[in-house]
Amino acid sequence: MATSTSPDSSMPAELAAPYGDGPAASAAGLPAAAAASTAAAPGSAPGLDTGTRKPVAKIRTHHLHQAKLNGERFAMLTAYDQYTAEIFDQAGIEVLLVGDSASNNVFGNETSLPVTVDELLPLCRAVTRSAKRALVVADLPFGSYEVSAQQAVATGVRFLKEGLAHAVKIEGGKFYAETVRAMVQAGIPVMAHIGFTPQSEHALGGYRVQGRGDDAQRLVDDAVALADAGAFCVLMEMVPASTAAAVDAAVEVPTIGIGAGNATTGQVLVWQDMAGLRGGRMAKFVKQYADLRTSLSDAAKAYGEDVRSGQFPGPEHSF
Repeated sequence: MATSTSPDSSMPAELAAPYGDGPAASAAGLPAAAAASTAAAPGSAPGLDTGTRKPVAKIRTHHLHQAKLNGERFAMLTAYDQYTAEIFDQAGIEVLLVGDSASNNVFGNETSLPVTVDELLPLCRAVTRSAKRALVVADLPFGSYEVSAQQAVATGVRFLKEGLAHAVKIEGGKFYAETVRAMVQAGIPVMAHIGFTPQSEHALGGYRVQGRGDDAQRLVDDAVALADAGAFCVLMEMVPASTAAAVDAAVEVPTIGIGAGNATTGQVLVWQDMAGLRGGRMAKFVKQYADLRTSLSDAAKAYGEDVRSGQFPGPEHSF
């Protein structure tokens, strides 16, 4: 992104991108360039208007880092389509994850392993085109980065170029430090994912909490190595709260938790879990904020009954 070096204080800190639509207008209806000029000064929260500080026009990785420095928190949700991306973005969710969880939340697979790069790229484009403010992170699916750092760079490039993502996420510990380093050097922001890593469920012996007892130090070492390699954030899944707190204290970059207690800077949930769309047993770390499954079921039943009885379409729905 172009950054103004002019001494003219009226110039925005971040100019509109030379491609696409650039930063979105603010709620007050400002044009894009004017909205960008309301970006928070260093030290501001990523999205809150606290006194004289204004919300930033677009969330960047450095805003997440600043949130940790300020002792503030941010929210992250998965998104896989236009409307959820738009809704979550407008609701103020700072980070959207186009997760490989689409495998078992969109494509009907039992696990995240079968989903491919070519299946995720269209979902990523839809989310990025629809979210005007949130940082969009894309998962690199199983098999798309493990072979070599060169493979990881090539896949990351595809997600930034074809998927329009702002950053990518990979799973694994310090073994992948050099992979992260190569990607960051290529200009690809990387979020690291440690603890329980779903792509390695077979190697880990199923869905099991990681980092208990003496194993906690391993996760601390993993996080430090990945952050030192350039990861802008470390996500921890299914990790004891005490271990997550130790990891967060050991790294300067922000951490994100899912089943990792509340010591992290951010929290993430799969949106279908959060909103109660998915049925069945929920993980211990899930809090449901709605019951969309019941709402949609009731709506579908009412529609079907109206059609079968002849009540829909009525005169008011006809030309």
